[in-house]
Amino acid sequence: MKVLIVFSHPRRQSFCGAVLDSFVGGLEEAGHDREIADLHHEGFDPRMPEADEPDWNDPGKRYSDAVLAEQARIARNEAMVLIFPVWWWSLPAMLKGWIDRVWNNGWAYGARKLPHCRALLIGTASGSAASYKRDRYDEAMQAQLVVGTMNYCGIADASLKLYFDITDSAESRADCLASVRTLGAGFAPS
Repeated sequence: MKVLIVFSHPRRQSFCGAVLDSFVGGLEEAGHDREIADLHHEGFDPRMPEADEPDWNDPGKRYSDAVLAEQARIARNEAMVLIFPVWWWSLPAMLKGWIDRVWNNGWAYGARKLPHCRALLIGTASGSAASYKRDRYDEAMQAQLVVGTMNYCGIADASLKLYFDITDSAESRADCLASVRTLGAGFAPS
């Protein structure tokens, strides 16, 4: 399977970068092809210029060359994985802006939807699973990201995997990286 991995962290050498490496290692073990979109390193501009604003009266609108290039990258892959730190119980602004600007009307929703067989969102959180459950942040993220974004854009097989307590200890980080590698090795449409 061809998998697009969208990485959103300002530092490639961060723990999120290690999560990316572990997931890629698992994908390679399973024999999948992968393409990495490192939004910060590539200098993607997440701001929405007028040229890329959805036009509800023109579902066939031609968007900017930058957006068309991102759409082509998405289209040449069968599945997507988003790897990001959880900031304010959501995606970082760079990744949110990428979705806002690229997943546009008439291409990802509306007249057409994304054809991908699967999407996986991997978020790293410094908070505990207990605090997310107590305050229902996990449910809010599930509703916003899986239902409100992935399912809305046509990806029925979508899931969110949150890794908690990643700043607590070397052991918790090692457990996370081992789990992520296993996710990559077992990545296939369900």
